[in-house]
Amino acid sequence: DENVRYKELLNPLKDRAITPVITGLTNLGRRLTPIGYVEQVRKKFIYAGELGTDAVDRFLAIRVITVAAAIVLVPVIWTMSGLTGNTRLGVLLLTMLVLILGPDASINRKVEARQLDIRRRLPDVLDLLTISVEAGLGFEQALDRTIASVPGPLSDEFSRMLGEVRAGASRADAMRALEQRSSVSELRSFVLAILQADTFGVSIGRVLRAQADEMRIKRRQLAEEMAQKAPVKMLIPMVFCIFPALFVVVLGPAMINIYENF
Repeated sequence: DENVRYKELLNPLKDRAITPVITGLTNLGRRLTPIGYVEQVRKKFIYAGELGTDAVDRFLAIRVITVAAAIVLVPVIWTMSGLTGNTRLGVLLLTMLVLILGPDASINRKVEARQLDIRRRLPDVLDLLTISVEAGLGFEQALDRTIASVPGPLSDEFSRMLGEVRAGASRADAMRALEQRSSVSELRSFVLAILQADTFGVSIGRVLRAQADEMRIKRRQLAEEMAQKAPVKMLIPMVFCIFPALFVVVLGPAMINIYENF
């Protein structure tokens, strides 16, 4: 029918061409991935701060494209690249690793970066929250003031938690959902302490003060741990990149002189 076709042509190109392709790739990705993989991807996107299903669908579509690209590029690199020997093998392996493991590595980096940011900001947020509560504000009002003063992923999670409480959820359920969305051990400890304080009637200000002191200690320990890992991480580039060049500069002239004399 021409009227139906005309109405379809009035839709944006994205809805007529791009969206059906992405939907088909997403469905193909769901069928080809192992059992439980989609759920793991969904949890990773939640930990990365993206709660919608569109991000998971785009990721599955990208996975299908990258796997298909790897299958196509393997014979191309092997036969038509003009490379030979170990160079061809190295380029082939590098291409396969980037295309097959790249999407998962990207989302893992986003999750780690967000969790590290939450760990670093949590002591400062707790300090401001403690000061606000001790000044006479209620817990929700103090959280609201803290969110406005300290932007970041942690404040976004607290803002979402307050939205759930104002929508009718209990504070305990909202805070448990907060902990599950972040999967950060320090934040889990804070949530459990607040829930225990509500259960046993302990002063929130006292609990917040103790948690703030503990989180500062944990942040300092995290910084010390990262500093101790730095020499080990520096060892690989030093051995494979810096030392060979240094040996060439230092021992090269001596080896040339020895060769010429003997």
